[in-house]
Amino acid sequence: MASKERPTAAGLTARGAATKGRIVAAAASLIHKQGVAGTSLDDVMAATDTSKSQLYHYFANKDALIHEVVQSQLEHVISAQQPDLAAISSWDGLQRWCDHLVSMARATQGVGGCPLGSLVGELAEQSDSARQVLARSFAEWQSYLSKGLATMRANGELAADADPDELALTVLSALQGGLLMAQTMRTARPVELALNMALGHIAVYQRSPTQAGRRH
Repeated sequence: MASKERPTAAGLTARGAATKGRIVAAAASLIHKQGVAGTSLDDVMAATDTSKSQLYHYFANKDALIHEVVQSQLEHVISAQQPDLAAISSWDGLQRWCDHLVSMARATQGVGGCPLGSLVGELAEQSDSARQVLARSFAEWQSYLSKGLATMRANGELAADADPDELALTVLSALQGGLLMAQTMRTARPVELALNMALGHIAVYQRSPTQAGRRH
């Protein structure tokens, strides 16, 4: 007797989850090449060899699919920065993460920009729901930095008045500007300069080893 597929946490079978993932991946690739407005559900169906009934089984409409694409792009961004992003707990760790980002920008020469940032111009003003999905995605990315910077403050590497959330937002904002300029100029130099500037701002709150040793 054949065994039945067990549903995943999302209520899908393994086969269903794979099909949904394949549709999202294809949609993300098409949107990256053609933009949101230039990508139709028909394009996605043709690229994945799925029927309309299959597509609508997983996504209520194009907006629902776009929301899944945003989430998948966030996962791609986070994954590409590991293990350095999750390992930020010291100044050296923060520098390693920044070096990793510069290396990635050099490898692409800015082509493609930021998978998340590239969606902002198309989606943020189109619908408030899409803007909120993007905002939550950036907030999740920022949370990794906030956690690392909070650890640095707790360890005495940063002054007590350093605000991890504000510093993390500063870094992410600088990075997005650098990635946009790198995409335009086809060079990693804007990313390098932007991150150096952000590190310089954080360094204002950096405590010397002697000061850190005086923590009580």
